[in-house]
Amino acid sequence: MDEFITISQASALISSRRLSPVELTRHCLVRICRLDPTLHSFITVTEERALADARAAESRMMVGTTRGKLDGIPIAHKDIYCTAGIATTAHSRLLCDYVPAQDATMVRKLADAGTVLIGKLATHEFAFGGPAFDLPFPPARNPWNCEHFTGGSSSGTGAAVAAGLILGGTGSDTGGSIRSPGALCGIAGIKPTYGLCSRAGIFPLAFSMDHPGPLAWTVEDCALLLQAMAGPDAADPASAGRGAPDYTATINDGVKGLRIGVVRHFHESDHKVSEATQKGIAAAIDVFRGLGAELREIELPHLADYSACGWIILLAEAFSVHERWLQTSFEKYCEMLRDRAALGGLIGAADYLAAVRRRRDLCARTALATKDVDILLTAAQPAEASRIDAVPKWGILEKPSFTIPFNVTGQPAISVCTGFGAGGLPVAMQLAAKPFQEATLLRAAHTFEQATQWRAQRPAMARVDGNAAR
Repeated sequence: MDEFITISQASALISSRRLSPVELTRHCLVRICRLDPTLHSFITVTEERALADARAAESRMMVGTTRGKLDGIPIAHKDIYCTAGIATTAHSRLLCDYVPAQDATMVRKLADAGTVLIGKLATHEFAFGGPAFDLPFPPARNPWNCEHFTGGSSSGTGAAVAAGLILGGTGSDTGGSIRSPGALCGIAGIKPTYGLCSRAGIFPLAFSMDHPGPLAWTVEDCALLLQAMAGPDAADPASAGRGAPDYTATINDGVKGLRIGVVRHFHESDHKVSEATQKGIAAAIDVFRGLGAELREIELPHLADYSACGWIILLAEAFSVHERWLQTSFEKYCEMLRDRAALGGLIGAADYLAAVRRRRDLCARTALATKDVDILLTAAQPAEASRIDAVPKWGILEKPSFTIPFNVTGQPAISVCTGFGAGGLPVAMQLAAKPFQEATLLRAAHTFEQATQWRAQRPAMARVDGNAAR
């Protein structure tokens, strides 16, 4: 077995009985044992559960009753996803002893697809306060350079996937928390359309902006995970009630004739990106053009308009979630979460409602400006990952975010690696599509991956003996 294996590759080997799910799971467990003391990507490793799941998958494999392409694939969940009988801490001392009685809908659906649950992953406290060094659990580290930030808040997922500890995992994205670690850890991460994946059983950050979704090494692997995650759920009042098409059916159809709108002002003037990020975006545009896509420039409202609107809504809704605990257990939060959430208490009803009205206007203006394109292209992050001890508490408010516009509009967006910059750290672009056009989005992103070399590079620290688990 290859030291690094994708979901798609492992699935093909399992279906042809050339790879044992138990062997694959042990391979991941050995890598976790060797590398995670440095990466801190896991909060809980569920070894017994993982081996039991793997044995069950192997039994199905041997009798030809596998449940699909995810059967026997080791994954892990961001630790805001409730897992029955397994601690779900939200990376907080407030929930250190919390053990849910039920699985989140996303956990159940992925288990039903045959995945192997290998553990629970680090996040920022309640998906908002981090990276923090004043919590019972350390923050996850970036495997490309462990002195650097992973992006947040699906930080453990980003680190574990990039280091090959798991083949894929879950995240949540309220202002960029899937696409940020996707970009800074050099992997793929998709935020689906709002309401496509159920939030039931996932600790909320901001009710009207939370999006569950997957992260994996490749776009194709994200498509396979999303296939199992998407769909209606009566337990989530925001569920769109829509079933999922086959996201891999058209993934290899290429981009010839696809209309791609480059939101150049986002990354060249509204928030100027690093040289390596700009170079990666320019190269991606050339790749798409060379593959037959139609490229044109698109002008949207200023990036700061989306950010101001999105952060007011996010902070106000986050405060409403945490108000009681902030009043009774203020000192138990980490400093970063405590101060960020408390800021939401200063936002009045008039301010919140003005942001909600502004949101409707931004959605309408975005839809009008993009009616003649299929895909939008801009930056995912402004630069390579900063040092983990140099992430400012209020950095979220200092400069406008590239990711939050698509939380405001609710449309799907994905981060894709476009190369490497200073210190060998990854850089990325962001692609977005119209609501519920995930299949088109995945097709465009996958086509770019297949036409470039970036998926062949892995972090040096992650290269251990892949045969040790055998």
